[in-house]
Amino acid sequence: MNFFETLQEATQQERHELFNLPIILDALQGKVSLESYRAFLAQAYYHVRHTVPLMMACGARLPSRLEWLRKAVCEYIEDEYGHEQWVLNDIAACGGDRDAVRDGQPSLPIELMVSYLYDLIARGNPAGLFGMVNVLEGTSIALATHAAGSIRARLALPETAFSYLSSHGSLDIEHMQTYRRLMNQLEDPQDQAAVIQASKVVYRLYADMFRGLPRVAEAQHAAA
Repeated sequence: MNFFETLQEATQQERHELFNLPIILDALQGKVSLESYRAFLAQAYYHVRHTVPLMMACGARLPSRLEWLRKAVCEYIEDEYGHEQWVLNDIAACGGDRDAVRDGQPSLPIELMVSYLYDLIARGNPAGLFGMVNVLEGTSIALATHAAGSIRARLALPETAFSYLSSHGSLDIEHMQTYRRLMNQLEDPQDQAAVIQASKVVYRLYADMFRGLPRVAEAQHAAA
């Protein structure tokens, strides 16, 4: 078994718990209220704005033996730069207040997730940041592939309200192919353990973020 497969097997329980949350099951069926979608975008902004800074910090801390991984980090940075603006644009396109989100504060799970990742890079193993990539890109592929179109149809929103989610479907499928190749090159047991542990932590905190999104409005919408 290669490391990518080992990683998926080691995080199977955490992934199962995330994808069986009621709000995720709703989303995969397109049953999402406008309030829920805006809330999701707000929390997405609060972690996406840290993607490039986290990658930069990771690249700076990687040891010379992982120079090949530093090169991949540079490519990720180029691909991911500016995506937080896509999220803000989507918020505005579905009637939200982009300035309020930009100047606001994340939910506790996202605050803890971002803080954990910065600390992991600074005090732990920077290669562990690729545990975040495993969780966030895998989740966005599922939501973009199976949920974005039906959510858009249900809420009667324009395509411009889904630039982040829709684009990340195709983009992250390509990224995950690259990710699989990179993880299968990661041979050091300590590096592998750091990726697995970070994946588990990020899955848990990301699931907690979804648990905090509103669902009441959706129930009211369905009953109307």
